[in-house]
Amino acid sequence: MSLLSRLFGKKPDGPEKPGSSEDYKDFRITPKPIREGGQYRVAARIEKVVNGVPKSHELIRSDTMASLDEATAFSVAKSRQMIDEQGDRLFGV
Repeated sequence: MSLLSRLFGKKPDGPEKPGSSEDYKDFRITPKPIREGGQYRVAARIEKVVNGVPKSHELIRSDTMASLDEATAFSVAKSRQMIDEQGDRLFGV
């Protein structure tokens, strides 16, 4: 990161610090929006233990939001929608 970027607060592109996880229907959702330019890409990790084996799915969508809070909330909402629609099939089960 250049000196000017650090002085004026411009953050580099890439994943933000993961948001707090929440449980939903035996799944764990961790929102992980990705900073791209001045926006945030919707992304999350969905986890569950299936037949004693921990499984995870990385959700990355093309949707972008202007704020980190919006992207975090939308990441959780889209994760819930995928769980409702696909359940354990998210993990190829």
